[in-house]
Amino acid sequence: MAKQNKEMEKILSLCKQRGFIFAGSEIYGGLQNSWDYGPMGVELKNNIKQLWWNHFVRKREDMEGLDAALIMNPKVWEASGHVSEFNDPLVECKKCHERFRADHLDSDKCPSCSGELGESQQFNMMFRTHLGPVAGSDNVVYLRPETAQAIFVDFKNVLQTSRQVLPFGIAQIGKAFRNEITPGNFIFRTREFEQMEIEYFIKPPKNEKEWQDYFEKWIKNINEWIDLIGVDKNKVHEVEIDKSDLAHYSKRTVDFEFDFPFGRQELYGLAYRTDFDLKNHEQHSGQNTKYREQDTGEEFWPHVIEPSMGVDRTVLAILCSAYSEDGERVVLKLDPKIAPYKAAVFPLMRNKPELVEKAREVYVSLKNKFNIAWDDRGNIGKRYYSQDQLGTPKCVTIDFDTLEDDTVTVRDRDSAKQERVKIQDLEKIISDSINQ
Repeated sequence: MAKQNKEMEKILSLCKQRGFIFAGSEIYGGLQNSWDYGPMGVELKNNIKQLWWNHFVRKREDMEGLDAALIMNPKVWEASGHVSEFNDPLVECKKCHERFRADHLDSDKCPSCSGELGESQQFNMMFRTHLGPVAGSDNVVYLRPETAQAIFVDFKNVLQTSRQVLPFGIAQIGKAFRNEITPGNFIFRTREFEQMEIEYFIKPPKNEKEWQDYFEKWIKNINEWIDLIGVDKNKVHEVEIDKSDLAHYSKRTVDFEFDFPFGRQELYGLAYRTDFDLKNHEQHSGQNTKYREQDTGEEFWPHVIEPSMGVDRTVLAILCSAYSEDGERVVLKLDPKIAPYKAAVFPLMRNKPELVEKAREVYVSLKNKFNIAWDDRGNIGKRYYSQDQLGTPKCVTIDFDTLEDDTVTVRDRDSAKQERVKIQDLEKIISDSINQ
């Protein structure tokens, strides 16, 4: 455990020092488990989201996108079961009055002071607020605890405007909010987080095999995504959730767990939601949410396979997979597709105008096509080490030979090997590293 804690401390330190993630509201003492993504973090996060969108939406013919409002009519959450079912067991220490999730405790004593714990109570995790200037029971609304329900509510709108036929999916990336009793472990469990979710609609299955086939295809799709972003597959485990532990809407759930430094925890989830959601929304709204077959005119509620992926947990799993040490050299071995910078350009010496001018020329030409770093601080070795910690795949150095023959030194992040190449070949070298 001490080794794992030390590993997490190193990742936390790197994140702050290199501008990936900062403590939220830090100058005011912070806010419990609130985090801000810095310059490098927001690039990494956006690259992940763009890659996900390209992979699961733009490259597929059977997928549509959505970006729905954070605040919805509160009747949505009554229909979905969140008002009555979205609860966690809460216990309070009688001595220090600290509160915990009862199902996360290993004993009946307070983890903080060993005091006696009170009886468990159900705590609803949705954030409540009010619409308008006056707070009252008639204008209570909630910050959405998941992105899925908007997809079900907008199902007919998407169906009518996209001309999709079953099977097809609706994807959304967006913020969700849960008033977690015990948030923690860096960005793993926070009260404000971002989801990448798909609701994949299929015809009501005639037998178990039909929906199981779709389910298995989505298990394969998720594993392909894990490979694509460079998460260490040796640390990923598929866990079949026992029927007694399934959510109220699920007939089958598989969790994809990851070996984080603080223990094995859920990274992604895949659930078969049957027709629970569309059926409930029709019953509560009075509106027809059924799908109509074009050939036969038959109407029915589609069944749903739901892959659910957290952006922040993806970022953390990637950081844990990519962090490595080579002697005194710390290297973030990010896949070039998601690395904040695709390359860095240096003049060998910053006090030589002719080198700086040529280096700026190379930098500007590459920056038109990629996100490129410029660095002329300190000696060349320190610049390499700095870019290693940012996860920059290639470093390009302009020296005096460049002025003679238009060649540069390209250093590889992972191997630290260097090669001499023509300036005209740089664009292809960087493109190849991204697309490998």
